[in-house]
Amino acid sequence: MTQLNTYLRFNGNCREAMNFYKSCLGGELTLQTVAESPIAAQLPPEAGNNVMHATLTKGSLALAGSDMAPDEGLKRGNHMVLMLNCSSAEEIQTFFEKLSTGGQLLMPLQTEFWGDTFGMLTDKFGNEWMLNYAKPKV
Repeated sequence: MTQLNTYLRFNGNCREAMNFYKSCLGGELTLQTVAESPIAAQLPPEAGNNVMHATLTKGSLALAGSDMAPDEGLKRGNHMVLMLNCSSAEEIQTFFEKLSTGGQLLMPLQTEFWGDTFGMLTDKFGNEWMLNYAKPKV
């Protein structure tokens, strides 16, 4: 099933914010730090405690977040990302092509270290999108 989730970006306080949201909304919180990720060696050591990816889930609620802010800092259009979880390879390709029309490619669709097809773009209105497709587990 195709889903649209909110993905929030923080400047080093993602863990604090996501724990706050958990205290407000309940649910299960998972966090992965930069140091725990396969790309830890590609980033400065001081980034190790930053949250690479956090997810708060409760039923159909899904809120994601990260301390991985763009180099230019947080501003309107990049402080929140629309995360579109697609239901097929064809769907992610179609959505990616259409949403990127008149916009800017940030990361082409490719298979990432976690095994999913993933890409990022900014649409023509300045909003950032992450598209992800997780192949069904056999």
